[in-house]
Amino acid sequence: MARKPLLHYFNGRGRMESIRWLLAAAGEEFDEKFMETAEDLDKLRNDGSLMYQQVPMVEIDGMKLVQTRAILNYVANKHNLYGKDMKERALIDMYVEGVADLNEMTIVFPVHPPGVKETKLSEIKDKAKNRYFPAFEKVLKSHGQDYLVGNKLSKADILLVELLYNVEELNPGATASFPLLQALKTRISNLPTVKKFLQPGSQRNPPDDEKCREEAKIIFH
Repeated sequence: MARKPLLHYFNGRGRMESIRWLLAAAGEEFDEKFMETAEDLDKLRNDGSLMYQQVPMVEIDGMKLVQTRAILNYVANKHNLYGKDMKERALIDMYVEGVADLNEMTIVFPVHPPGVKETKLSEIKDKAKNRYFPAFEKVLKSHGQDYLVGNKLSKADILLVELLYNVEELNPGATASFPLLQALKTRISNLPTVKKFLQPGSQRNPPDDEKCREEAKIIFH
């Protein structure tokens, strides 16, 4: 029996959470080995597991993959979530890059000091409302299909819905003016694999909090 993917990261969302989402949506079970100390990270670095000396790292199919987008691309290819041809993959990549731009702001939001958080939250709200959400709403409206590309589930849909959840945690009602995004979120959330991942007790991480931030500071010096 093939070994489950093994995810190496600290016990928080960070840049691993999108990988968790995609694996879960694809129905691929995975295990996690959380770093708890700086020594845990040093061990991975010293044994040659981290090509660029940094995590996330995923052991999958006999490989030790690093770099979030490379890992996401591999999982998407493996599970037929990456379009049927070059043109569809180009669109998927373009949408995922936009998702990543905004999601990066939500990922780093918890590490900002209190005095900066208000400004950063305003930026997230503004870019979601005026730049990114309208763009994705327009894509869905332009072809009237259930998914972003080729009327078939892809990594772009899954990662966009993760983003919607992340933004709405910080700004409830953020999708209120975007009915097609709301419908996509409902559609993806009701997929059996995603529904399971959204249940309490799953491997989905709660929002990173102060405790998580302090643990990360210890691990990453």
